[in-house]
Amino acid sequence: MPDIPVGAQIFDLLFHPTENVVYTALLTGHLKAFTYDEQGQHAPAFALPLSKRSCRCLSSTKDGSRLWAAGKAKSIFTIDTATGALSETRKAAHPSPINRIKRTMPHCFATGDDDGLIKLWDDRQNDAIREYPHHFDFISDFLWLEDKKHLVATSGDGTLSVIDVRGKKAEPFAQSEDQEDELLSIVPIRNKTKIVIGTQTGILSIFNRTHGWADCVDRVPGHPSSIDALCALPSRYPSAHSTVLTGSSDGLVRAVQLFPTKLLGVVADHGEAPVERIAVDRGGEGIWVGSAGHEEVLKMTDLREVFEDEDGGASSDADADADADADADADADADADADADADADADADAVGDDSDKEGEEGSTVGVGEKKQMLKGKHKAKEDVEESGSDSDSNSDSDSEEADAEAYPETVGDGDAGSDSDAEGPSAGDKKRKRGENDPLAGRRKKGRNEMDAEKGFFTGL
Repeated sequence: MPDIPVGAQIFDLLFHPTENVVYTALLTGHLKAFTYDEQGQHAPAFALPLSKRSCRCLSSTKDGSRLWAAGKAKSIFTIDTATGALSETRKAAHPSPINRIKRTMPHCFATGDDDGLIKLWDDRQNDAIREYPHHFDFISDFLWLEDKKHLVATSGDGTLSVIDVRGKKAEPFAQSEDQEDELLSIVPIRNKTKIVIGTQTGILSIFNRTHGWADCVDRVPGHPSSIDALCALPSRYPSAHSTVLTGSSDGLVRAVQLFPTKLLGVVADHGEAPVERIAVDRGGEGIWVGSAGHEEVLKMTDLREVFEDEDGGASSDADADADADADADADADADADADADADADADADAVGDDSDKEGEEGSTVGVGEKKQMLKGKHKAKEDVEESGSDSDSNSDSDSEEADAEAYPETVGDGDAGSDSDAEGPSAGDKKRKRGENDPLAGRRKKGRNEMDAEKGFFTGL
């Protein structure tokens, strides 16, 4: 799809949950909406001036009938998406400019401002339900966990906090230790059991919900610049449970797989303009990913063009397995025929004289050699297939060792057994050989596991 020009810098973007409509919040204080189709054609839907100051954040109701917008004007605007008209304004909603807004429960949403103040709202009431002042720097992003009714907030003060919106106390349910880095973006993986945080230094910090919120359990380096935006892949892709889209200040939108850590590719390139926001349409299950930087255009990328090899790879792997099974069956039939011939020869020689018995022994030995040759041929074929599969898996890099040095594979707490299948010793091995020292297999540091990687892994992309 061609880039959609909007005429000003985009601070936030939001897709309608069920329709092909995208909304943009602009530096000029305008809200602009555009329609699009699967062929990449787009058209303006409406433009609404909300304020003379910048519009920074957007959120909508679950059905997309209403839209909430906020920004530097410190007010919250409610827009009817069917008519494109402003229906309500909450003036002076915050003492500082509002940086993020997020829908939570029905009729409820949360806002966070530049001073770290978080407020919960009911759209049927004019005033906020509760206020949470535990952060002292800007609120950068929100994540809503429906199962626990928890709101997770990231802040520039280096901590994340968890708020139970059902509670009545003006204090968080949990708050992490100081991560000594600005936390800029957040997204869940593994059915929301793990939380990925983008930081100012370009490190992805992994939190495990089962281990608590005190500290991260993994730190994945590799990005050369800050990770300002994160987004999940649609669930139809096989690797969606452990793959995220990252928007960095170096202008690239990347697809990064975690557990094991692997760069899948570059999804979009904004040149030298930082990527502020990324999102997938149709409630995160569509085919278009939108990304916005500082170049006054909305870039729309077709995910099918980026990940089409992943769908094809699944079918090709299945075909390869079927071929391998067919070859194994053919070799088994050949062995069975050889056994039948050997039995027939043995029965015929059993009625002969002693010289015939000697011939029987020679014939038996010949059949045994034939069986060994068949088995050796089958084993050699399996080795070739394994070698071919290894070659295919390394086609995107010069060498497996170079990838390991540039972007190390990572295994988090409790994932060594569930996330990767390690090959054990063969049945014939009596003793297990001690391998080289692995920094991930040794004693872990308290609360986290940090890996070393080359700082400029993505520089050449």
